[in-house]
Amino acid sequence: MSEKPLSERQQNILEFINEYVAENGRPPTIREIGAACNISSTSVVNYNLTRLKEKGLLERDAEVSRGLRLTEKARAVYGGLWQTANDVMTNLLRIPMAGNIVAGEPIDVIEDAYDYDDAVEVSASMINGRTDDLYALRVSGDSMIDAMVNDGDIVIMRSVHEIRDGDMVAALIDDDTTTLKYIYNEGSQIRLQPANPTMEPIYVEPERVQVQGKVMMIVRQMP
Repeated sequence: MSEKPLSERQQNILEFINEYVAENGRPPTIREIGAACNISSTSVVNYNLTRLKEKGLLERDAEVSRGLRLTEKARAVYGGLWQTANDVMTNLLRIPMAGNIVAGEPIDVIEDAYDYDDAVEVSASMINGRTDDLYALRVSGDSMIDAMVNDGDIVIMRSVHEIRDGDMVAALIDDDTTTLKYIYNEGSQIRLQPANPTMEPIYVEPERVQVQGKVMMIVRQMP
């Protein structure tokens, strides 16, 4: 008995997953799939993902956020269409989430709020250099909107000791407040510059600032 062909909806879901991964370097969420394929119910999306998994076209890890992967069967059946996405998804990095950072006025660091068991997945090809010193922060606020960093986005950080003027960094001020800004060394003072014309820069003495990390990549969050 021949295998039942894919429904139009299932075909659309597979095509969207392929296109999304090729563009963003990571699989989409359930809600992103629903929005792109005009499916209002997440349960309907889940149903179709289960059918695709049963057909051997999709691997799914329900315990991992964005835990979708196109299979070799999908590539064999649909040819080169799936090549790019499959290559990306077989080389994903899991980068630990280290909490939140404010793109706005500095706020107190709350270490207890960090969840080191959480992680964000990105393509290894999108990160230059070593990967064992990377961590992720979720952005709150809009002081970096002109740098295309929006409220709710995730920034991939690298722990660094040396920085250059104009780097976007996580800056710790007076050992108890943190902020996401461009950094400039102006000799007697450090300028922490927002990327929002409605906000003023922050000026502090060099000894009061500690750079905790440099932004290497921005992971945009779909509305």
